[in-house]
Amino acid sequence: MRLLVAIAGVVLILVILWDAFETVILPRRVTRRIRLTGLFYASIWAPWSSIARSMHNPKKREKYLGFFGPLSLLMLLSLWATGLILGYAVLHWGLETQVNLPEETGRFATYFYISGETFFTLGYGDIVPQFPLGRAIAVLEAANGFGLLAIVIGYLPVLYQAFSRREVNISLLDARAGSPSSAAEMLRRHSETDRLQDLNLVLHEWEHWSAELLESHLSYPVLCYFRSQHDNQSWLSSLTTILDTCALVLVGVEGTPTWQAKLTFAMARHAVVDIAQVFRVDPTAHPSTRLIEGDLDRIREILARSGTRLHDGEGAEKRLAELRLMYEPHVSALSEMLLMPLPPWILGSEVIDNWKTSAWGRIQ
Repeated sequence: MRLLVAIAGVVLILVILWDAFETVILPRRVTRRIRLTGLFYASIWAPWSSIARSMHNPKKREKYLGFFGPLSLLMLLSLWATGLILGYAVLHWGLETQVNLPEETGRFATYFYISGETFFTLGYGDIVPQFPLGRAIAVLEAANGFGLLAIVIGYLPVLYQAFSRREVNISLLDARAGSPSSAAEMLRRHSETDRLQDLNLVLHEWEHWSAELLESHLSYPVLCYFRSQHDNQSWLSSLTTILDTCALVLVGVEGTPTWQAKLTFAMARHAVVDIAQVFRVDPTAHPSTRLIEGDLDRIREILARSGTRLHDGEGAEKRLAELRLMYEPHVSALSEMLLMPLPPWILGSEVIDNWKTSAWGRIQ
């Protein structure tokens, strides 16, 4: 019986070490359905998001959701540490490791204390293993403790650097496409200032942003839970705005860079589909209702007043519907799961850009 318990302890240790390796060190998406980190996030996000859905104040809800990403990361690291301490304690108990105090030998509480003391390298020396096997296990556990500390030191800066790089372009989108961002508003602002040619550079930058988002958020899915600085901004909203803009350009907006729009659309769509696959959300269960009847005509009117033209006719509407179908079900599913609102196609007249506001009111 004790041998089986010892084997169970070894299995627990190996599961946690492998999970930490896949989560932190392995630079690619893990396709296996059952893994410790996945089960951990599924079990804590469900109640956390349920509480958020019951909040009626948008600002309080967004603030509450903003704690989840960083807090869950600390909870995951604590789970790994606790699991390793427990695994080594079970291993000691299964092998009935002899310690320097005979009356303490065989007690699980004693082994749990030894395991915790060894893992955190406290070095009290009051209770220590007596024979080579117990000492070897203690040395191995101390190495695991140092390894987890190294992960914490190296993992957190990488995550926050990726988060910071992600947020830069999101902040830059504020003046170009409004707050929240909108495809029609982006095209309108560039058109009325005769800067439609600048969309080539803008979409080129967002192509690279989408590629970096794909790489970082597949390797570290926890970044998807990290919220942006402003309540009306998010990585998902910004990505959707760029896809909307590219879709309109591909339908036909005079004076816009069609080739670059194709490249950016492909990269952004690749990112959103792969991230949706990581969370295993069903795109068919969340049909989009963002572009209602008459909105496309309103977009044409907005662009016409700013001096450009969006192609019309059945062919244009069919082409836009085909492009939307390639990404809108995926972003809608992610929006429902992550509680991140999607951007409107047309920005309301009462909306104020973030850069025009402050804690003391709006800029006149």
